[in-house]
Amino acid sequence: MRRIAGAGQRRSGRLGPSGRRPLIHGLAVLLLTGCGGEAADDAASTNAGTETPSAAVAAPSDIFSLWASGLPAFGVYVPDERPTDVTRSPEGRGQPALYTREGAAALAANPLYDYLFLNLEGSYDPDAVVTLSEGLRTPGSSARKTLLVRIPSISADGEEAARTRVAEILAAGADGVILPHVRTLEEARTAIGFFEEAGADVWSPSNPDGRIVAMLMVEDPAAVGAAKEIAALPGFSILACGIGSLTRALDGDRDAAESGNQAVLAAAKAAGLADMITANTEDVARRVDEGFNALLMSGPQADEAIRSGREAAGR
Repeated sequence: MRRIAGAGQRRSGRLGPSGRRPLIHGLAVLLLTGCGGEAADDAASTNAGTETPSAAVAAPSDIFSLWASGLPAFGVYVPDERPTDVTRSPEGRGQPALYTREGAAALAANPLYDYLFLNLEGSYDPDAVVTLSEGLRTPGSSARKTLLVRIPSISADGEEAARTRVAEILAAGADGVILPHVRTLEEARTAIGFFEEAGADVWSPSNPDGRIVAMLMVEDPAAVGAAKEIAALPGFSILACGIGSLTRALDGDRDAAESGNQAVLAAAKAAGLADMITANTEDVARRVDEGFNALLMSGPQADEAIRSGREAAGR
């Protein structure tokens, strides 16, 4: 297996306990509701312009420098380009999501986006990663958007399938992989091992030169209760609470789910990890102030929310 790595100047990747640091002027422009099938995943859209992709390969945008400087990164769900209006025939409904190079090029042209979040949890499709990776290679760009891909959980299809998919998605051109619904400390340790076996050069507090994102999501009360122990494991980048799934697991108690979300954030901060959360125009400034440093948007107001978040972060 080839080693998946990237060059770069050595940086400190550890975040302070507060999750914030003094802002550094002039850095380049560079989670979560519940998993597969949620409305946020399906509603994602952009206002980006379009450019023609080229064969030139640009390095992924440096979200790691942002995190090292106490600045948050902002991203969007990759939208399904298949039409969903009422004119579609019944036979056309229920088809898998459609992703194109042209759509990826449009996302790449939007300077607000630091990363893109492709949700393949409900319908695994490694070819989509290849298509998007190729489309993100835009002419005249010194940096391309970081592409993060969520795959089905270990519990969905088994450990061996998850192991194979981590390696496959990285080989297809992704810059990071998200393992959802991590249930136990041991399962978290197993998930981290997938990246080691794939030879991935993972960014982590102990490896600030790493160029691959390894993200774990905890989404049920037992896993959230083990967040501190999971965060202490070496070899991964982001620990996040799937607050939508957690809310459902808590019989709709949103306040209890938010308490769990904040506990995961505290554990991530203490360990020097990043933490991702979905946000919108109403709460993005608060989420930035709380110390979440990977903000994920969806829907027609995604760009507006990111502008608000960037202003709140001093970007």
